Amino acid sequence: LDRTGLTIEDLPQTFTLEIETQIDPSSNTALEGLYISNGMFCTQCEAQGFRKITYFLDQPDVMAVYTTRIIADKGAYPILLSNGNKTGSGALPNDRHWVEWRDPHPKPSYLFALVGGALQHVEDRFTTMSGRDVILRIFVEPGDEARCAYAMDALKRAMRWDEETYGREYDLDIFMIVAVSHFNMGAMENKGLNVFNSQYILADPQTATDTDYARIESIIAHEYFHNWTGNRITCRDWFQLCLKEGLTVFRDQQFSADMRVPSAQRISDVRALRARQFAEDSGPLAHPVRPDSYIEINNFYTATVYEKGAEIVRMLHTILGAAGFRKGMDLYFKRFDGCAATVENFLSVMEEANQTKLTQFRLWYSQAGTPEIQIEQSYSPGAQLLDLTISQHTPPTPGQPAKQPLFIPLRLGLIAQNGEDLPLKPQTGQSDITGDVLHLHQQEQTFQFQAPTKPIISILRNFSAPVRIKSNLSRQDQVFLMGCDSDPFNRWEAGQVVATDLMLGNVAAFQNGGALTPCDAYISALQKTLTDPKLDPFLIAETLNMPSENDLGQMMTVLDPDAIHYVRTTFLQNIATALKQDLIAVYQNNDVASSYSPGAEQAGPRGLRNRALTLLAIMDAQEERSRALEHYNSAGNMTDAIAALNALNHSNSPEREQAFHAFYERWRQEDLALNKWFSLQAMSSRAETITHVNDLLAHELFRLDNPNRVRALIGAFSQGNPSCFHSQDGAGYDVLADVVLQLDQSNPQLAARLLSAFEILRKLDAPRQNHIRRRVEEIAKMPGCSRNTAEIAAKILE
Repeated sequence: LDRTGLTIEDLPQTFTLEIETQIDPSSNTALEGLYISNGMFCTQCEAQGFRKITYFLDQPDVMAVYTTRIIADKGAYPILLSNGNKTGSGALPNDRHWVEWRDPHPKPSYLFALVGGALQHVEDRFTTMSGRDVILRIFVEPGDEARCAYAMDALKRAMRWDEETYGREYDLDIFMIVAVSHFNMGAMENKGLNVFNSQYILADPQTATDTDYARIESIIAHEYFHNWTGNRITCRDWFQLCLKEGLTVFRDQQFSADMRVPSAQRISDVRALRARQFAEDSGPLAHPVRPDSYIEINNFYTATVYEKGAEIVRMLHTILGAAGFRKGMDLYFKRFDGCAATVENFLSVMEEANQTKLTQFRLWYSQAGTPEIQIEQSYSPGAQLLDLTISQHTPPTPGQPAKQPLFIPLRLGLIAQNGEDLPLKPQTGQSDITGDVLHLHQQEQTFQFQAPTKPIISILRNFSAPVRIKSNLSRQDQVFLMGCDSDPFNRWEAGQVVATDLMLGNVAAFQNGGALTPCDAYISALQKTLTDPKLDPFLIAETLNMPSENDLGQMMTVLDPDAIHYVRTTFLQNIATALKQDLIAVYQNNDVASSYSPGAEQAGPRGLRNRALTLLAIMDAQEERSRALEHYNSAGNMTDAIAALNALNHSNSPEREQAFHAFYERWRQEDLALNKWFSLQAMSSRAETITHVNDLLAHELFRLDNPNRVRALIGAFSQGNPSCFHSQDGAGYDVLADVVLQLDQSNPQLAARLLSAFEILRKLDAPRQNHIRRRVEEIAKMPGCSRNTAEIAAKILE
């Protein structure tokens, strides 16, 4: 017996091993293995939590059938749950009882689950496509039953969607979900017994926003879809984590797109990818989608594995087509059901089902970094030919200084000067074009098209690959695409490109003491978007959602947080001033007066109205503050209440204090609502925010042992408030470092994830870099520093 395991030598070829283990879940603050959350026993075994319960061969390819008998005091723990189907129960002396569960499907130990507590449940039924009746139950703490309706509805829709889209039917007699308040992740797909962070189950109009409802729908679907892509077919080893996570994220994105507005879902997915994964790819924590080494596997539950992993699967879908991809998935399920598979297994069935080769495509799994695509175009009026010369380059990443060309699908459209799409007519003999998709697989390729007049190119439609695009399109061309592109994603993207270009140009001017450049053409294009009755409200709202300070910082070689904050604020104020009457009209015309529904038919107009409110409030005039306060006072749902607080959040005004105080007094006993109160204050750009965040750390309702509360305050501050986090005196860095020092001994997984906010180190100026280095070195040298935190610290300091 040593610190890392139990070794038993000289064993016979076949044997039975019985182990009796005594553990103390009440002292398990790491929230891995078996622990207690609000008096409830629950487990979290992915990735290696089962070894905190008992000694085991816990590689994911060690699969077994589990029979679990749970014995407990009946009064304290009337509900006892585990994986599979219930096979027996009974009474015992001294008011104790037992329940036995059996999961007939072999599974790795990371999918084991156990829950015991005084719980209530809501129940429903689902009839599968083969006619079987499945019991559906969601278990919650008493009093929360009424807030499970949307989660149950999302579950039933996900089950039906997986049958219709992938032919996948649920395979047990019962499907259960348990909501717990202390959880390091969003949820866990344990076979037949999903354990969820309560914030992704509980919802009603008064406590959950439209965004919360969308996340609940997505995460419910994600964990359910894991039943096949993760459980029935699991990973051979943890290096294959992207096999289950990337594939399942792609599937939940497909589901959400079908449930809502596809273009809005795609924009949301790409925003998240760029904010988290692109930043990860450009810093010291960059790693391939399938990493080739790790010290602590929990550190690889990253945006690269999840979001970039999903984009790789989406590229396969684009390359093979919907029908070809479905053929590959059918063969994957048939061949590897009940197995522990690899990325190679997945790609091999895609090749076999479609009679193609994906040899070069495999590089996406082993090569880190975000490819940069350069596009040069030239048009010959006499020959009526358009030449597109496209090159690719992937910058060096830690451990990978030299990169090979990747196979990149680029979806293309050509638009005439009248705004109509031109048919794509490639010159004959070009085999690297399929439909509207260009197959870029060399360092540089030229694609040639017939076109009667010089077109405007619309490249990377629907964001067909996780790359950065650089082209010689003029600002005039981009403004044209803002108003004419038939691809909704690229129409939105053109606006983002223009706004980014304008703001970064003004940052450079500001740094050099020059005047800021006006943005009249952009404002005119925004006005057309605002007043276009044919556009979906979601798209208009997203167009008004300008690139964030973090987005702009990613595009700079040396980050200047102060200049970015000043320029972006001024930019938004100029837009709000110029479009004030149009924004007021949008605000007034999109009032959703009927009873609340989280569906797209209401969420779109409500989101647009609230976006207009936020943009107007940036002017910080009395009229706009009064409007925002009235919006809060009349809010009939949490979406509108939070929008009002967000509109007032950066203002030093009585209206802000009144609204935030009223919110606190109303929701101080409601944990999930109060988390929003902590987060908004952490993201305020006011000068006193750092001091206020330190005060909130000492607040009577702040709990360091509650991951949701820690993420709400410190996660929001370090990831969502760059102007304060990057304070020149280093005070923002001290807030994060001090919390990591405290948290590492009790919850190292959460501490390591918070510490990753320092991955931006190399993009900062020397004084800021030096301050971060001092604090990270202090963390790395603290006695007993966990493997989780030590690994992240070492990579940041490399």
